[in-house]
Amino acid sequence: MTALASEAATDAFGRRLAARLAPGDVVLLSGDLGAGKTALARGILAGLGHAGEVPSPTFTLVQSYEPPGVRLPVWHVDLYRLEDPGEVEELGLDEILADGALLIEWPERAGGRWPEALHLTLTGTGEASRRLTARVPPAWEARWPI
Repeated sequence: MTALASEAATDAFGRRLAARLAPGDVVLLSGDLGAGKTALARGILAGLGHAGEVPSPTFTLVQSYEPPGVRLPVWHVDLYRLEDPGEVEELGLDEILADGALLIEWPERAGGRWPEALHLTLTGTGEASRRLTARVPPAWEARWPI
């Protein structure tokens, strides 16, 4: 378990994670509303070189980031609005994995898809109480801890 006691700590963790992100990676971001999933995604994207805004993709579902703005293509996905796990297939998310990565908020809505993903869970509703736990798959063992 890692304490992320401030917005700066969440950003720093995301930037460290970005340094280890590779094509084909899927990072699942779980936690309650306000737990910091999007803040962590912002840190990851900043660590990949993105200098602009990072809106939550709650309504668009998928926000793409492409080189040269980032060092590898990344799709930031928010599955909160999905009603059925079958809807994930319609998003074509696996297309990016040949040369890019996925950051997926609310992965529980996908019904257990991506079992080999790095799964990060954020708990706590305020920055001072925010904690991160990780389920680290074999593909990430050499890159973990961050």
